[in-house]
Amino acid sequence: MSEPIRLSKRLIELVGCSRREAELFIEGGWVTVDGEVIDEPQFKVTTQTVALDAEAKAAAPEPITLLLHHDGEQTLEKALAGITAQTLSSEHSFGKRPLKGHFLRLSCAAELGEGVSGLQVFTQDWRILRKLTDDVAKLEQEYVVEVSGQMSEHGLNRLVHGATYKGRPLPAVKASWQNETRLRIVLKNPPAGIIAQLCASVGLSVVSARRIRVGGVSMGKLPVGQWRYLSAKEKF
Repeated sequence: MSEPIRLSKRLIELVGCSRREAELFIEGGWVTVDGEVIDEPQFKVTTQTVALDAEAKAAAPEPITLLLHHDGEQTLEKALAGITAQTLSSEHSFGKRPLKGHFLRLSCAAELGEGVSGLQVFTQDWRILRKLTDDVAKLEQEYVVEVSGQMSEHGLNRLVHGATYKGRPLPAVKASWQNETRLRIVLKNPPAGIIAQLCASVGLSVVSARRIRVGGVSMGKLPVGQWRYLSAKEKF
C-alpha cells in the first residue's frame, strides 16, 4: 500500500509543474481524483488516478458573486453557513462547478433589511462590493409586498408622488398592484422600516416583503434557501 501524499505533490510528479502552479491548478478545479474534482492541494492520495484537465490554467480563480434567496428569518451568519454546493439551485447548476474556495471570504453587499426576505448578495469581488456600497443610493431595489387592509383613495398616486407618514414626507416610489394582495414597490436605498411606513400611509399593513431585484440584477426563480452564481452578463 502506497503512503498517502498531498495531491499537489502527486500533481508535480505527474506533470512537472512548480508547487505554486500545482496549487493553482487544484484550487481552480482543474484536477480530478478518480474522476471527481478535488480543489484542496492538501488532499491525500495513494493509488487513485489523478488527472489534469487539458484546458487547465495556472491562475488564481476569478472572484465570484452569489445570489441567495434568503428566507428573512435566519441571521446573516446562518444564511452564509447554508451556502454550500448542495444548496446550489438545480436550475442554475450548469456552466460553473462549485469549489470550496467559492464559499470563502464572502462579504454581504446591499444587505436586506430586518424581516425582509429575498435577494441577498454575497461576493468575493471588491469591485462589486464597492459598487453596492458606494453606489447603492443610485440603484433601484424592487420589492414584492404582501399586504392586508384596504388602500385609501388614490393611494397608488400618493405613493408615486410622495406620501406622508405621521406628518413626515416619504420618498416617491414606483408602485403598482401585482395582484389583489401584492404590491410591487421600486425605490432607491430604502432605510429601515420605510416599506411598512409607505404602506401604512395609504391604509395598508405589511404581511411580508421580498426583494427581487437590485439594480440590473434580478433574483430569478430561486427557491427559498437556494442560491445561484451571478453570470458574467449581469450587471448591478
